[in-house]
Order: sequence, then structure tokens, then C-alpha cells
Amino acid sequence: MTGRLRPEDLRSHQWYGAEGQLRTWSHNARMRQLGYEAEEYRGRPVIAVLNTWSDINPCHVHLRERAEAVKRGVWQAGGFPLEFPVATLSETYQKPTPMLYRNLLAMETEELLRSYPIDAAVLLGGCDKSTPALLMGAASADVPALFVPAGPMLPGHWRGETLGSGTDMWKYWDEHRAGNLTDCELRELQGGLARSPGHCMTMGTASTMTAAAEALGMTLPGASSIPAVDSGHERMAAASGRRAVELAWTGLKPSRILTREAFEDAVTTVLGLGGSTNAVIHLIAMAGRCQVELTLDDFDRIARTVPVLANVRPGGRTYLMEDFHFAGGLPAFLSRITDLLHLDRPTVNGTLGEQIESAVVHDDDVIRTRENPVAAEGGVAVLRGNLCPDGAVIKHIAAEQHLLKHTGPAVVFDDYKTMQRTINDPESGITADSVLVLRNSGPKGGPGMPEYGMLPIPDHLLKQGVRDMVRISDARMSGTSYGACALHMAPESYVGGPLALVRTGDSITLDVEARALRLNVSEEELERRRKDWVPPPTRYERGYGALYNEQITQADTGCDFEFLARPGKNPDPYAG
Repeated sequence: MTGRLRPEDLRSHQWYGAEGQLRTWSHNARMRQLGYEAEEYRGRPVIAVLNTWSDINPCHVHLRERAEAVKRGVWQAGGFPLEFPVATLSETYQKPTPMLYRNLLAMETEELLRSYPIDAAVLLGGCDKSTPALLMGAASADVPALFVPAGPMLPGHWRGETLGSGTDMWKYWDEHRAGNLTDCELRELQGGLARSPGHCMTMGTASTMTAAAEALGMTLPGASSIPAVDSGHERMAAASGRRAVELAWTGLKPSRILTREAFEDAVTTVLGLGGSTNAVIHLIAMAGRCQVELTLDDFDRIARTVPVLANVRPGGRTYLMEDFHFAGGLPAFLSRITDLLHLDRPTVNGTLGEQIESAVVHDDDVIRTRENPVAAEGGVAVLRGNLCPDGAVIKHIAAEQHLLKHTGPAVVFDDYKTMQRTINDPESGITADSVLVLRNSGPKGGPGMPEYGMLPIPDHLLKQGVRDMVRISDARMSGTSYGACALHMAPESYVGGPLALVRTGDSITLDVEARALRLNVSEEELERRRKDWVPPPTRYERGYGALYNEQITQADTGCDFEFLARPGKNPDPYAG
């Protein structure tokens, strides 16, 4: 840890403590306008509470109250809290996808932390893109910070079954399309699927990314799995406020915590949890903000060394996040793979080893032993081949195993709307052996790389009992989803990647064990098609969309903005 700062060393002192300057006098006058006397804030660490709460974000609807708990903790520790509303990225409602706006929230976070009199920050989020966005911005600003995860919602219930949000939505929607579930039953299920505030309680992207934040060392130990409405969640929020004050006094910045070793441990954690494929993009982007080179090859290398020990849906078959929490949470999970971790690295609360040294697993079926894993290797594989020269990913533990080595004829859809309109066309000739191909759904083509990757299985095949097919796209897939879906094709079709050259009827081979994805067409034929390819028209002519289109990088490099990811420092503003 760093040495303890004096009050005059605090960053906020530049705004409030520099006597004899008009600006300082004005700043203090405006604080009185806000209702504060100088003794309430001068000489105390000013703690920003960045809140992604909104009325239309069910994952974060309780964060208004949690912000108050954080502020309570800040006051208790002698700090001065200031709450800032920041963009809310609602996975449920924001279109075409909140991934389009991840970098916008990251940019807002960075500039807010840099431009105001802030000594440390508490970041409140948890819905899929909020976690990486807040941490990317905090890393770039490099102001002491810690993260308060929103927490998973309560398990769903319907007619004696325990439901997992997302995962069972896909499952039962297919059963409805197959004719096995009535409209009334589907409506009844709709009311039991999501029973409380909080993000998805499966090991979807939200739970994967909050676990990654904890593994990185940016949360208090055990914070990532506490259910959103559990009283322990409020206690954790208050404790985070207290800890933020200490971070301000010690000056412990994200640059000390978010090291190469931290990101390797986060990758190990995600793969051992059977986590979301989306974590690949987000962790690469987060590492890039810290000038740590993290690549797809790192994920594939680490995947071969770590077993999947979390028996949590959809990678596991049985449990949900509340079960994982009461089985010991992430500290208990990490205690089973200590030989794969860097235990002496710093976190916001001591070293990683100190965070997990007393952890105990309370249920060996929820958090498996190394001798009884859910899967022998990490849950995500990286694919290479002439369809994805820069890589693609597949969550193979959530697919039907017979499809992990498969050759079949392509059925190509040029965009998602066309797919929706024609997937059930009896003239399409789709069989269970077909390989469904969706293009123009990547970072630029989507736009924003929407979660279109789990293409629906045609109705006639569902009625025959088919529940999985090989599906290929440059899109992403919800972390709550499942199936033999090869995703994140890089480079994407919209910029002329090989996926743009596939034609219906072409033979495609997926071989997960060999980490291969091949279009079985000669290079000479592909070159002829390449010459005939015409770039699609630009989607955005102005505004944020135009900036996005100009700056967004491809999936294999994290889909960050080039000007935000590049090396370089920005100076603190002069506050005098």
C-alpha cells in the first residue's frame, strides 16, 4: 500500500483549500449555496458516488437506496460523499444494444472523475455493460476507486420449477414455438421469471463481469454474488463507502491494482466459472485501458489450464447465483484454484491471498472440487480459420456435445431483420444439419454488435425435437444463452471480413477440439467473391453514431474507441 496522505495532499484541496484565490473563495461560496459548511468537506476526502440507477433499468432500480448506504459509509469514515448520476445502460430496453453505448459511459466516467474535486470514487453498476464501462473510465482517470456490484435478482419460480432469467426465457419460448406451452402458461411464466431488482441470477454476462471485477481486486471480498435485495448487500455498500475513504487517504489507484497479473486472474476466474463469452471482449478492452496487452490467445491458453467448477446455469446444469453465494461466493471458488492465481498482488482490500485465505466452500455440488468438475477445461474456446482469421469464440460447455465437431451446408442471412422474416420459410430448406450464418451484426454492422448470435431454431425443427444447431455470426450472444454458437467473427462482415463471402450451400466445418472454423471453399473462389463484394452504406451521418463508426475497433481487440484505448496521459485540470 502507499503512504498516508495529508489533507493538503488531497486532490480536492486544489478546489477548496487554496486560500487567497478568487476561484477557491467561489468554490466555497457555492458549497454554502448547496447547504454545506466548510468543516463538513474541507480537509476530508471527497468521494464520488457514481450511480447508474434509472426508472427503466430493472437491474439497477435499487441503486438509489444503495447510494444512500454508500454515502452513510463515507460519512462514518470521515469522508464527504457526492452522488453523480451517470448513463444507465439497460440491457432490457436500450436499442439497438447497450454495447453501442459502453464506451460512452466509460468516457463519461473518465471525464467526470477528472474534472471534479474528487479524491476517490465508488462505482455502482452491474448490468452487463455497466461494469466494464465504469471500470474502463476509472482506469483511464486513475483516481482511487472501487466497485459496488448491483447483485443478482432472486431466483425465478413457476409451477414448482426454479427459473433462471434469460436461460429459461430462451428455453420456454422455444417450447412455446414448438407447441408445448400455451399462451396462458407463457404469460404466467412471464410473471415468475424476474422477481426482484438485480441483474440476471444465472452466470450470464452481468454475474460474469461482476465476478471479474472482484477477481481483479476492485470490489470488497465476496461482493459480487450478494443478492440485490439481501440485507447483506446494503451492508456491503456501506462498507464500500468506508473503504473508499481509506483508498483516498492512501492514494491507492487502479493503476496499482489492474496489472497484467490481475487480468490473468480475471480470465482464469471467468473461464473457471463457465462465464459469458462477452467477458472476452470486455476484459480485453479493460486491459487495453491499463496498457496491458490481453489477447484471444491468452484466453485460449488459460482455458486449457483451468477446469469449470461453478455448477451455475447455463454452463452448469443446476444452480443459480443465490446458491453460489451461499456456497461461499467467489472467495470460496477462488480458494479451489489458488495454484492458478497471483495471490500476492494488491486489491482494494489487501492482497488477493488475504481476501480468500479464510474462504470455505459450503456446498461441493455448487462449487465443485477439482476432482469433480463441471468440465475439464475452461468454458470458452477460441476458434481460428479462414472464416475468422482474427479469431472467434464459442461457449462449448453450453452446447450439445455432438455439434462440437460438425460439417454442414450454410444457410445465410444478410441481417437480423431478414433472418426474423425468413427463418421459418418452408422454402429455406433448413435441416438439423444446416449451419445458420448471420452477418452484418458486428461492431459496425449491428451496429454495436447486438446479442443476435443465438439465432432461433426454425419452428418445424423445434416441433421435431431439435434444440441446438451450429450457428455462426459476427454478433454477440447473451451470457444467459446456450447453444453451439460461434460468435465474434473477426474481422466482421460489414468491413469485408470472410463472413461477407459465405453463400448459402457452402460447406462449413466447426471443430472445437481443434479450435477450427473453416469455410470449405477454395481460396481462388473466395478471391473472386472478394472482388465482387460491395461495402454497405454508412449507417450514421452525424452525432455519436458517426463517432462510434469512425473509432470502434474489432471484437478481437475489445471494441473500444481507438482514441480512448491509445497510450497517453491526460493532465488533471488546473483548479485555481
